[in-house]
Amino acid sequence: MKQIRYTSLFILSAMANQRVLPQSKETLLQSYNKRLKDDIKSILDNFTEIIKTAKIEEETQVSRPTQAEQDHYEMHVRAANIVRAGESLMKLVSDLKQFLILNDFPSVNDAISLQNQQLRSLQEECDKKLTSLRDEIAIDLYELEEEYYSSRYK
Repeated sequence: MKQIRYTSLFILSAMANQRVLPQSKETLLQSYNKRLKDDIKSILDNFTEIIKTAKIEEETQVSRPTQAEQDHYEMHVRAANIVRAGESLMKLVSDLKQFLILNDFPSVNDAISLQNQQLRSLQEECDKKLTSLRDEIAIDLYELEEEYYSSRYK
């Protein structure tokens, strides 16, 4: 009976890993919420079952070493499920960060506007420097032409 439970635990955890991303933001947020609740419930349920398994029970039809081995195996499976749920929660946090970064349009627009302002001020500064450099070169060229045309060595 317990062997069937272990197999179904593995199947359920494999099915939980096959998630399809929904299309709209609302369904995506609902999916995140459901994943959060499912993973926390999985951690809690598996931890509770580990604690229950740790209790020493009365004599049963199964020998004590066999029961200990079976309990040991169940604890490993449940610990693996807790780890899987924890990793899923870490993935959820990563997905939420990515969702926030990709869908935080006001801050993205503010950053773009600020960058545009900085680049425009840099462009104006470069234009002013180029204009003053052009004027200085024009004055120097005029003086050189005056010198050249008025020189007796031409």
